[in-house]
Amino acid sequence: MKVLVTGSQGFLGKNFIVHVNELKKHEVLEFSRESSEGSLTELVLAADIIFHFAGINRPQEPGEFKTGNFGFSDKIAQILKEKKKATPVVFSSSIQAERDNDYGKSKVQAEETLNSLAPAHPVYVYRLPNIFGKWSKPNYNSAVATFCYNLINNKPIEIHDPGAKVNLVYVDDVCAEFVSLLEGYANNPNYIHPRTKVETEYFITVGELAATLKEIKESRQSMITGPVGTGLYRALNSTFLSFLKPEDFSYSLTRHTDPRGVFVEFLKTKDSGQFSFFTAGIGITRGGHYHHTKTEKFLVLQGEALYSFRHLLTNETFSMTVKAEESKVVETIPGWSHDIKNVGNQELIVMLWANEIFDRQKPDTVAWKVL
Repeated sequence: MKVLVTGSQGFLGKNFIVHVNELKKHEVLEFSRESSEGSLTELVLAADIIFHFAGINRPQEPGEFKTGNFGFSDKIAQILKEKKKATPVVFSSSIQAERDNDYGKSKVQAEETLNSLAPAHPVYVYRLPNIFGKWSKPNYNSAVATFCYNLINNKPIEIHDPGAKVNLVYVDDVCAEFVSLLEGYANNPNYIHPRTKVETEYFITVGELAATLKEIKESRQSMITGPVGTGLYRALNSTFLSFLKPEDFSYSLTRHTDPRGVFVEFLKTKDSGQFSFFTAGIGITRGGHYHHTKTEKFLVLQGEALYSFRHLLTNETFSMTVKAEESKVVETIPGWSHDIKNVGNQELIVMLWANEIFDRQKPDTVAWKVL
């Protein structure tokens, strides 16, 4: 299909075009502020479906709302009416349309002129909350973008009402919704999409939003990561990182060095322990202690290790040799003293996961030799 995207150089447009191009079967037609006004008619008539994202939300003069939102939408509607071309139109409106302000009123007018195409033309009006994600602009697209930019550049965050609630949608979720609609029409010309709403929305106060983003920033120093694998935290973490400058893509960890080798803590979680790695020179033994409750998982990344264990009560012993190429995980067991010796001919490098963050006040680590 030929997919026309207006506002193609905007935040949503850029993200959506990337998602469409990943499908490798549609031709994207672009219209942006840099496009000549005369090309609009040609593009509208060439399109099999129109995703209309162009609009004004930060004008220099209030009158630009009407021109940029209603006026441009009306041009698209009039072109389709004149040529009687039943092209599906998907319009990214705003929840501001429910409010009595200049921006909201202009969005309502844009909705009305596009809805006047129905029922001859399928029209989908999405009243979207604040969109956030990669490639968003600070002081333009959303508070998330502004907060991320300010935090990374060590600028203050201005909050007038910490308790004010913010309704958010993540740009990848918005794009997934629109791709679903596009694919529906690509597979069936008589397709009717079942909704005009992004299924996943988030609600958070401004104060909570700022606190979460500050925590994400600080995690690079504290090494304590939040629940970055799911939900709003995942999306905010991704958005925050997208604002980093290339020179800030990396950060250093503390290396603890002694005659045995190096120990480096890498990542900590609030409720699922921490990741580290250590090295040991040839013939060096590390460990020689036991835990009451703490558990660990060891994975040899380089070299050959001899693991030895001794039961606290029975003095039963057990040992095993593991090479890096085996990719075998060895666990420490509560009540068993354990150590690990480099029995290879090169430096031993071992990844370590412990089920809890190390607490110097309560280390749960008691020295007791295995042999």
